[in-house]
Amino acid sequence: MLFVELALIRLIAAHNVYVRYFTNFVLIASFLGIGLGFLRANSKRDAFSSLPFLLLLSFAFVMLFPVGQRSGATHGAFGMPSLPVWLSLPLIFILVTLVMMASAAGVARAFATFRPLHAYRLDIIGSILGIILFTIASILRLPPVAWVLAVAVLFGATIGRRARPSHWVALGLATALLGVQWQISDDLWSPYYRVDVEGRQRDGRTPIFVNGSPHQSIWTLEDLVREQPFYGYPYRHIPDNPLDEVLIVGAGSGNDVALALARGAGHVDAVEIDPILQELGRERHPNGPYQDPRAHAHVEDGRAFLERNDRRYDLILFALPDSLVLVAGQGSLRLESFLFTREAFEAVRTHLKPGGAFSMYNYYRPDVFDRYAATLTEVFGSRPCLDVGEPGAGANYQAVLTIAAQPDVLRCSTFWVPPQDVPRLATDNYPFPYAQGWGLSTFYVVSLASLLLGSAFVIRRFGQVEVADARRYLDLFFMGAAFLLLETKSIVQFALLFGTTWLVNSLVFAGILLSVLLAIEVAERVDRLRPELLYAALVVSLGVAWVVSPEQLLGLSPVTRFIAATTITFAPILFGNLIFAQRFRSVGSSTTAFGINLLGAILGGVLEYSSVVLGYRGLILVVAAAYTAAYLLRPASSVNHTSRGDAVEAVRGVYPSN
Repeated sequence: MLFVELALIRLIAAHNVYVRYFTNFVLIASFLGIGLGFLRANSKRDAFSSLPFLLLLSFAFVMLFPVGQRSGATHGAFGMPSLPVWLSLPLIFILVTLVMMASAAGVARAFATFRPLHAYRLDIIGSILGIILFTIASILRLPPVAWVLAVAVLFGATIGRRARPSHWVALGLATALLGVQWQISDDLWSPYYRVDVEGRQRDGRTPIFVNGSPHQSIWTLEDLVREQPFYGYPYRHIPDNPLDEVLIVGAGSGNDVALALARGAGHVDAVEIDPILQELGRERHPNGPYQDPRAHAHVEDGRAFLERNDRRYDLILFALPDSLVLVAGQGSLRLESFLFTREAFEAVRTHLKPGGAFSMYNYYRPDVFDRYAATLTEVFGSRPCLDVGEPGAGANYQAVLTIAAQPDVLRCSTFWVPPQDVPRLATDNYPFPYAQGWGLSTFYVVSLASLLLGSAFVIRRFGQVEVADARRYLDLFFMGAAFLLLETKSIVQFALLFGTTWLVNSLVFAGILLSVLLAIEVAERVDRLRPELLYAALVVSLGVAWVVSPEQLLGLSPVTRFIAATTITFAPILFGNLIFAQRFRSVGSSTTAFGINLLGAILGGVLEYSSVVLGYRGLILVVAAAYTAAYLLRPASSVNHTSRGDAVEAVRGVYPSN
């Protein structure tokens, strides 16, 4: 079930730009589907057997009705008009919900045959297996056709003799569809993107597209200087002394590296987070920058490289780092978000030699540009030098900001002029360099409200849950919301401390699941854990997480930082799941209780966007509020005894094998 969820998030984001920065949309649909699957566990219809057909329908829709982007406008397959956002997103939401509901139906039927905690244990172990399988797929850079083959194997192992020929036909068609698309398109699948490379164009460039959008191009050095002169603007402002040491973050396919080498750099550290993009530069760049012995390639997160490296540079470049992808399925954090915070620019300054300079360039939106310039002014104590190039898509335009710790070393005649209203600066606590204003856009507010209302209607109409049951398990509902927020906070914290790479993300997910498994094992072996003490321990752990900010841990050695971060991050998850496990062991209907808990994650997915207003540290307050609601709504008999209603359900034989 988790493997299918991760596959859907990756596949849909890779083919539909509408969800590029809104993968929470797919996540919320997943939780709605899983919750409904558990709430409908007693349905006579075997919904799990419909999974192959729903997967085929979903994959076919994504393949036949993609939404790409060129020159700022969206398009569909073969250059045809794309489906409008108001039609594409609801259809995707419905399909994901149905797929995950079918998958969860199989889990729920097995769930009800075990004691609640043992069922929960098996569910978590299966989730860990799903993370491991998807991590292996990422390591091997396997395309979606391999993902659906893995799903087919898992489905066959699960359904056993109940499998019908039509199941294998549907899975075979899904495999063929994705396989043909992969062969025709020659897509490359990195751990982050679907990468497409076009042939060399008349203007000399080789375009690279990621997830259906133009990302970068490979240029010859001569064409680059002529067609994209802003690449060379930083060099006209810095002193004539030899560039002994240069750091390029966002080195990509090597254009910036080739130019730095041509300008006489003696040593270039080229940092790129995506291995596929760097390999394309090594294989296809006509000037061979990565083959030059002066160039040293690093596949790593740029901020993490700055934190672990003590080398000082004559020039540091942030060379169009714009990932077009989020770190995880939930959250609003992009791969490069922590590069543009005040603390990141402070780290840049400490890595400059006395006469060194820092420069960054991209096609900036006006408010984003002013945010960066204001942050540089605050960190360096002087206004950056400004170069403006050609206009880009929409309101964006080329701009280059160059600054030095010693302002007098720069040759510059035009400096940035602050606007009357400077946008809120991005920080490690508020890593939203692309946020507009101080809150959510109208599109996000309307979308999130629609998701909540639509989900509430679907649950009420199709959830097959009695009002009394819903009230009885309201505490579990708020635990589900709190847990998703804790999960998001953990991913963000480790992304800052150890990098936004896919591997860090996978390890954090695995660590969260292992913490949950530990809580289950403790709850199984310790009968009398008073909820008041557990809630008190949870409050203390949240208080420690509030007092000790991630920024304070960055100065520690890697080993000490890991130990401290693991303790501070996973302690609330452990105590929160001890509370859940103690409560869950006494429920009468494990499928109903677990379904309501999962539906609470929908609220958590929506509340996660409060970080755009409060910052990620503020999520701790939201978590505390959710657990407070859970504490106040808990049944008096939920700790070591079964409530009267639960006891009646148990007597009716909900767990016949026990």
